[in-house]
Amino acid sequence: MKCALVTGSSRGIGRAIAVQLAKDEKLYILINYSSNTAAAEETLRLVREAGSDGELLKFNVETSSEVNEAINTWRTNNPEKEITVLVNNAGVTKDNLFPWVTEEDWDKVMNISVKGMYNCTQAIISKMLRARSGRIVNVASLSGLKGVPGQTNYSAAKGAMIAATKALSQEVAKRNITVNAVAPGFIASDMTSELNEEELKKMVPANRFGKAEEVAHLVSFLVSNKASYITGEVININGGIYS
Repeated sequence: MKCALVTGSSRGIGRAIAVQLAKDEKLYILINYSSNTAAAEETLRLVREAGSDGELLKFNVETSSEVNEAINTWRTNNPEKEITVLVNNAGVTKDNLFPWVTEEDWDKVMNISVKGMYNCTQAIISKMLRARSGRIVNVASLSGLKGVPGQTNYSAAKGAMIAATKALSQEVAKRNITVNAVAPGFIASDMTSELNEEELKKMVPANRFGKAEEVAHLVSFLVSNKASYITGEVININGGIYS
């Protein structure tokens, strides 16, 4: 049975991606989360409502021992299933102007996005290489392309994800594994709930924030057979804002 691991999928964009992959690709969804069990269970309910199935997989992406233990234990218990799709979506913001960004806030943002991407990809890519098949999608951000004031840490983390996407895609393309990134702009979600949408949407040519479901449709396309010749790309989904 083909499975998709979506990190940070208890809420927001991650939840929308999990549900869309269940609906479009009928994948068995591994719903990763770190603490909010109730929200993760709601994602699972929506996945089942979409016509597929899945289960919760709790671990902190930034801690390699947790990632490896969770995935290895799951594999031992599910020999008939294989992770054919990985979506590195987990991320966090700790916004501040650079002089006031603490080392703790710098490390937290970098560790969840960049180290998390490393830990999860490292845990699954060997089997993808042996199977000569796989799809990896990294959820980056407009911040990683354009740079956003007050988000030096987040911009650095998402920029690193973009560079890693381009490099890794070239390493694994011969094994029929694609590696792409999506770079959302302003998307209505928990992460942007404290932003002034009325003011910020003036920066967007489309004159609105995007929806999590719109990002999910793009990710769903990239993991499908329709996108088998697309790799190493960073696809903007931002209503027309470009760096």
